Amino acid sequence: MKALVLSGGTGTRLRPFTYSMPKQLIPIAGKPVLRHVLENIRDIGVTDIGIVVGAPDRHIAAALGDGADLGVRLTYLRQEQPLGLAHCVALGREFLGADDFVLYLGDTMLPEGIGALAAEFAARRPAAQLVVQKVPDPRRFGVAELDADRAVVRVTEKPDRPRSDLALVGVYFFTAAVHRAVAATGPGRRGEREITDAVQWLITAGAEVRAGEYGGYWRDTGRVEDVLACNRKLLEGLRPSVSGTVDAASRLTGPVVIEAGARVTGSRIAGPALVGAGTVVEDSRVGPYTSLGHGCELRRAGLEDSIALDGVTIHGVGGLSGSLIGRAARIGPGAGRHRLVVGDDTRIEVAA
Repeated sequence: MKALVLSGGTGTRLRPFTYSMPKQLIPIAGKPVLRHVLENIRDIGVTDIGIVVGAPDRHIAAALGDGADLGVRLTYLRQEQPLGLAHCVALGREFLGADDFVLYLGDTMLPEGIGALAAEFAARRPAAQLVVQKVPDPRRFGVAELDADRAVVRVTEKPDRPRSDLALVGVYFFTAAVHRAVAATGPGRRGEREITDAVQWLITAGAEVRAGEYGGYWRDTGRVEDVLACNRKLLEGLRPSVSGTVDAASRLTGPVVIEAGARVTGSRIAGPALVGAGTVVEDSRVGPYTSLGHGCELRRAGLEDSIALDGVTIHGVGGLSGSLIGRAARIGPGAGRHRLVVGDDTRIEVAA
C-alpha cells in the first residue's frame, strides 16, 4: 500500500499565516499538522508517500526533506492550481501505479490514528472505503448514505439538504479501481474534480464501496478556532518533562514540557503547556493549553490557551488568551495608545 497526502490549496481561512507558510505546517502541540498526518500513515505500515503541494510552495519540502527522519520515503507532486481531490489522484497516477493506497487530507487531525480502519480495508479490500463520522450539521462536508450492511449507496458533496449525518472526514482507502473512475469524471458544480464524484461513479458501476466509522477525535484544522481546539486536545495527553532549566523562583503545575535549551525564571507555568527549545520565559505567567515554539521570548508577559510559533517575542503584555501568534511576531506595550503593524486579513480583538 502507498499513500497520497494532499497539501496544496490556499488556506484562505487561516490568513494571514498562509501568506507565508502552508496551513499544514502550523504546529499543534509543538509539531506541524503534516507531521502528525505522516506519523499516522507510517504507523499503519505505509512508508511510500506522495505529497501533493501547490506549485509555488517550497516550504513543505524544506520542512520534511525526503522523510528519512520519520522512517518514510516522500515523493513531491506539484499541482499548478487547486482543481479538486480527484485531480490530485490523477496527478499521482504514475506514482501510485497499481497499488492500493490511502488518500489523506493534510490538514486533518485524527490523534487516535487510523490503524483499525486500515485493517478493515485490508481484510475486505472493497474498491473504496470511506472514513465517516456523525456530525450535527453535515452541510459543510461530503456526506455518505449507507444501507443496512454499511455499504455506501450514495455520496454527495456539501449537500444543501443532507440525507445522512455521516460526514467524510478526509481519509479514503482505494484500490487501483478508482483510477478508472477518476478518468471517467470531470469537474463538478463547483468547477473542481470531486473525489465524491469518482466514488459515486464506482457505486453506479457496481463496485463495492464501504464506510468505516471513526469514533475518535477528528478536527479539520482549516480555521484558527480549530487549530486552538486541536492544540488543547493534544496537550491533554502531554507527559511532563524538563530538559531545560527552571529556577527555584519558578513554579510548574500540571503536565508541563520544558524542552532542551529553554530557560524559565521567576515564572509560573500551569499545564498542560509546552515550552519549545531555546525559549526564554522570564517573570511571566503561562496558562494551560499553551504551546510556545522554538526561540521565543516572554518577559513580564501573560499568555494562555494559545500557540506562539517560533521566534515570537512578548514583552510587558499580559492577558493574552485564545491567540495564534505567527513566526517572529513582536508584541509589546505602547505609550498609552495602541499601535498596530499588521498585514492583510489580520484579526485583532482589543479589550474595551
